[in-house]
Amino acid sequence: MNTDVLIIGGGMAATWAAIAAVEGGASVVIVDKGYVGTSGVTATGGPNHWWVAPDKALRREAIERQTAKAHGLGDPEWMARIIDLTWRYLPTLAPFYPFGGDGKGGTYYSGVRGSEYMRALRDYALSVGVVILDHHPALELLADQEGRIVGARGHALRGRQDWEIRAGATILATGGVAFRSGLLGSHTNTGDGALMAAEAGAQLSGMEFGPSWSISPAWASTRTLPYTAARYFDAAGSELNIPPPRTGHLHNQALGRALLAGEVFADLSEAPDELKPILHRIQPLTPAPFVRRGLDPFRDRFPVKLFGEGTIRGTGGLRLIDADCRTSVRGLFAVGDAATRELVAGAASGGGAVNAAWALSSGRIAGAAAAREGQARQRAPAAIRLGKVGLHPEAEVRSLDLGAANARINHEIHDYDRALWRREATLKQTTLTLDTLWRDLSRHGHATGADLVRLRETVAMTANARWSTAAALARKESRGLHERFDYQDTDPRLATRLLVSGLDTVRVTAENSQLEPA
Repeated sequence: MNTDVLIIGGGMAATWAAIAAVEGGASVVIVDKGYVGTSGVTATGGPNHWWVAPDKALRREAIERQTAKAHGLGDPEWMARIIDLTWRYLPTLAPFYPFGGDGKGGTYYSGVRGSEYMRALRDYALSVGVVILDHHPALELLADQEGRIVGARGHALRGRQDWEIRAGATILATGGVAFRSGLLGSHTNTGDGALMAAEAGAQLSGMEFGPSWSISPAWASTRTLPYTAARYFDAAGSELNIPPPRTGHLHNQALGRALLAGEVFADLSEAPDELKPILHRIQPLTPAPFVRRGLDPFRDRFPVKLFGEGTIRGTGGLRLIDADCRTSVRGLFAVGDAATRELVAGAASGGGAVNAAWALSSGRIAGAAAAREGQARQRAPAAIRLGKVGLHPEAEVRSLDLGAANARINHEIHDYDRALWRREATLKQTTLTLDTLWRDLSRHGHATGADLVRLRETVAMTANARWSTAAALARKESRGLHERFDYQDTDPRLATRLLVSGLDTVRVTAENSQLEPA
């Protein structure tokens, strides 16, 4: 196929980008690993959006509060942009989404039910002429002789055939990566877009700012809303001293320490009374695991665990080099969780509100810019395939246990002892383990069809884990989501973004060229 704009990924940012690109006059194709409208983490949640009325004082106060949370790495101008774009464009979904009342005679826009929201975005995109190709995972980018991205190749899972799409501009909206932690809705979030972009020479930023955590029943990841007033007990029934969630690292470390010692049980009996009858409406997937086990989450104690959220709620992703969400590779844009959120969240998670607003607004920004660029470019007569590991083995092909590899990656990134108490010794051990896995994949990994899709997912998770670990090693301080047990103070000299790049050899440099990581 040929199109003006190719969008890889099918979540919130992808669909908003597609709509904006069509409004800019471009032809648009979306290719998604799953089904646009259900794949990704938005569909399983109830996202709120950063929602600030167009009052100068209100917006200035909101930006000042967010800037303070960003630990020196946010950009107030970007914050102002996403507040404004979210306010302007979220209401345009009204013909497709049943927004409710705000109790004051107006409409309540900021909070949405994820499953209905994504279904509405799919309908909106289709109504304006976006071509959607579900179950069409991308495997590698295509470039012209000058290194400009001119499309992608992939595999159609249902048709069991390879596909190739040429495009004037390409947008990566593949989401973040949860490293197969079991986080609800994250199974397809394996960092594919970051891998493909890095193969083209792109840089990443903010990869050290994670992992973040979601507390859920031990047998199934849900959402964290009911846990704001939780009490915790050990297996003997003794109450544990767990600081409240607002304490951030202290809360997670206390839970992690208790979980390393044995089972931990949550008691939600003190949850707000008004939450209990409406939870199934605002987060419909949260009660389901309890219903299946015959438990009342607000009456019965139940075992819990922490599920790693990786860069989905962390801030890392592809570095953006301009106000149009371009990456450092020509012809390639990045949006949503696939892009770094440092511009609006800095070193901290944006939570649901800022993250959702970022997905919407970055999608709108990149979609409009890609439409202009895509329509102005002629299709390249020939293209270079940029995919490497899994496509072109360096030595003899061998059978690799991808399940074991995926479990190993998740352990290295989300093991409580390693992740909650980051220190040089364990980070270096993780580096050695991941480097060995990368060499095995590079030398011996090869597959075709759906098997290649699975192999490339493991390759992508390995690459993202190596970048995250390298950045965490280089940032010898504690800042926001990144806490080093051996460097617990914040170093004012490191109030700069760390840029990561490379595949076989990972490189970390400071965005401020005059300062190299210590």
